[in-house]
Amino acid sequence: MSGVLLIVAAPSGAGKSTLVNALLAREPDMQLSISHTTRAPRPGESEGCHYHFVARAEFSARVVAGDFLEHAEVHGNGYGTARAPIMQALAAGRDVILEIDWQGARQVRASMPEAVSAFILPPSRVELERRLRARATDSEATIARRLAGSREEMLHALEFDYLLVNDRFEQALDDLRAIVRAERLRVARAHRLHAALLQDLLKSP
Repeated sequence: MSGVLLIVAAPSGAGKSTLVNALLAREPDMQLSISHTTRAPRPGESEGCHYHFVARAEFSARVVAGDFLEHAEVHGNGYGTARAPIMQALAAGRDVILEIDWQGARQVRASMPEAVSAFILPPSRVELERRLRARATDSEATIARRLAGSREEMLHALEFDYLLVNDRFEQALDDLRAIVRAERLRVARAHRLHAALLQDLLKSP
């Protein structure tokens, strides 16, 4: 594998999707893995762009067939990452972002320990709730459920390789980009790009 597989997780409302979209805009050689889900599309979401929306029966069949690199139940809905597109992109040298939860991240790390993981924290509990309410798309019951779920997510933050706080957006984005740049420079990956140069430099005089 020559590409970087970057896992990004966060509690709902921490700004994960906004950071990931900004990272993709700044790093054109990266691509986002589009997850499969059993939940219904939200207003503004489209098939193949935000998610692959599938029926529960199809999702369950793909789980049994081993088609998913990871899968999880989140807020009563199934989410999964198709294995084949990820492996093809990495083999071609492309960097891939997985925007998933801690359950999925744990599964990916178990089967692909070379994957890199980053967890994004909100600056405070108060700010997390403010961001959730600012969406103006969820009911009070949904907000309460997401706040409760956020604690469960954050209990697993220390399982990740990197920990970021999304307080000042540009700083958090720079930190995320720094992770990608550092991983690209790891000898295990960089030597493939610079093998010819290194060989030439090490020639006997």
